[in-house]
Amino acid sequence: MRQQGSPVRRLALPVKGWVQRFAFVLLVGAALSLLVFGKAGSPFIERLRLTITDAAAPVLDMLSRPVASASAVVEEVRQLVNLRSEMVLLRDENERLRRWQAVARKLEHENTAFRDLLNFVADPLPGFITARVIGDASGAFVRSVLITAGARDGVRKGQAVVNSNGLVGRVVETGARSARVLLLTDLNARIPVVVEATRLAAILAGDNSDRPRLIFLPKNARVSVGDRIVTSGRGGMLPAGLPIGVVTSLDGDSVRVQPFANWHTLEYVRVLDYVLSSALPSTHLADRAGPQR
Repeated sequence: MRQQGSPVRRLALPVKGWVQRFAFVLLVGAALSLLVFGKAGSPFIERLRLTITDAAAPVLDMLSRPVASASAVVEEVRQLVNLRSEMVLLRDENERLRRWQAVARKLEHENTAFRDLLNFVADPLPGFITARVIGDASGAFVRSVLITAGARDGVRKGQAVVNSNGLVGRVVETGARSARVLLLTDLNARIPVVVEATRLAAILAGDNSDRPRLIFLPKNARVSVGDRIVTSGRGGMLPAGLPIGVVTSLDGDSVRVQPFANWHTLEYVRVLDYVLSSALPSTHLADRAGPQR
């Protein structure tokens, strides 16, 4: 075996040395050739490139399938893990909601019984008109919007305007087919409110910033960050309990409230038709009641 391999080895040694000597030059030449052929626009080169691509496409497809399958398996496992954790959270949340539901039903029955004993007269349920926000126009009010509902639709000055998050503002001007809504953040906006937890009465005053202030709070009033602010219903023009926002900062006597409504995404709003009988003059009540028979 050693004798047979000697002539082959003697012939291979010069070839090996020649290849090692000119390998770099050959690789550079091959790279340049590939670049030239790649940039060439002749029909022959184009057909050759397409032929090679067609021949390599099935191989590349077969090689990519295991990778895609492995990625799909990893994604399925990740989703299963996420679903398991979400299921645990949903079970806990469902259990808490069941306990709150039992408490709410008990309180509802007690509230109904107490109202029957006291002969309590509940506030009337407000009707509403849904309108679309069509933009803003310059005027005396800095923070206001126009809506596509007016006097012909039953919109009146002073009515509350809400969206799905909470109170947006009040109607300040009405036309036949449109109305202007003064937002809570306008300098001219004043809304009677209460701190939901402590029932402290105050006035929500806008100052053309994104966070209006609470003014006329009682002395030594205890207000904390995170307290919810709702309408008090005083004056009879706004329903009580409409959500407004939460207290976000306490800087000395300045209490700032972050409204729930997002002014940058207002598209549709509801105008509440809420009027207490005691807050209306007799002539207005006669008009709402209609002609006497």
